[in-house]
Amino acid sequence: MSSINKVILIGNLGKEPEVRTMQNGGKVCNLSLATSERWKDRTTGEQKEKTEWHRVVMFDENTITFAERYLHKGSKVYLEGALQTRKWTDQNGLDKYSTEVVLKKYRGTLAALDAKSDGSANQVSPQMQRDPQAPPSDYVPF
Repeated sequence: MSSINKVILIGNLGKEPEVRTMQNGGKVCNLSLATSERWKDRTTGEQKEKTEWHRVVMFDENTITFAERYLHKGSKVYLEGALQTRKWTDQNGLDKYSTEVVLKKYRGTLAALDAKSDGSANQVSPQMQRDPQAPPSDYVPF
């Protein structure tokens, strides 16, 4: 059986998108996304909240352009990507690991969910404008 590596998150950006140009000339964009859950403590009745921070990395030029144009610190976003762990060695020779949600070219989704005064409400990245899972028009399901 095949496996599935798919992450779906809805949360708020903790800082502005960070875009860098790589040595090969391509771009990479990093997002810091917060997701929170709230609950009532059964013992004390006190409201509790826990926030998880997610590293998000994008490599698709169109999605990066979308993020630069429409996303800002505090923006509420919807995204789909794959979980990936990187390993590297630091200057002291120690192995380090970083787990990220990666949106690769043609295999990620990003959408702005909050309304902004600049008219960017519910803007969708180019990946979401087409449905990659929709069958071709001549598809026969048997």
